[in-house]
Amino acid sequence: MKQESNFTESIKNIKEFAKYLKLSYSYHNAEELLKEHITLNTSLLEFYLDILQKESNARNENSKQNKIRAANFPYKKYLEDLKVEFLPKGAKEKLNIIQTLEFIQNGQNLILAGNPGTGKTHIAIGLGIKACMEGFKVFFCSTPHLINRLKEAKSNLTLLNIQRQFESYDLIILDELRIYFIR
Repeated sequence: MKQESNFTESIKNIKEFAKYLKLSYSYHNAEELLKEHITLNTSLLEFYLDILQKESNARNENSKQNKIRAANFPYKKYLEDLKVEFLPKGAKEKLNIIQTLEFIQNGQNLILAGNPGTGKTHIAIGLGIKACMEGFKVFFCSTPHLINRLKEAKSNLTLLNIQRQFESYDLIILDELRIYFIR
């Protein structure tokens, strides 16, 4: 009975320390981690390494999800769900190249142009989500919305704030750019 009481008290203390240190995974899983350690009879070194690895993995996953949320995608689309067979020939050929995201690392621009319904937004969002998953900071916005935002910032004299914000992104995706040619 005393041993069970000590275990319960230890879990309570571990959770308090984990909360204070902002170790969310350890806070929520302290009891299961300890029970697993006891059951498997792992060494203290293995136990400590396991906790830190799981905490690190959880933070890494949370970071990816936060980046995806912060990117402001209108919905989630993944490159894996893209129906490649319906893409125009040029897009099919380039898809393998742009999926590497080297254009981001090289500071290159990527322009997806084509008729409505050809998969441009799906590709753009898919690339953006993939970039978030690989640790890049991404911003998604429709061009009309950005123009309104810039006009508003200009009238409020806050354009410099938007410039600084844009400089912090690794990838900026502008959707719905309409270009009209007058002949």
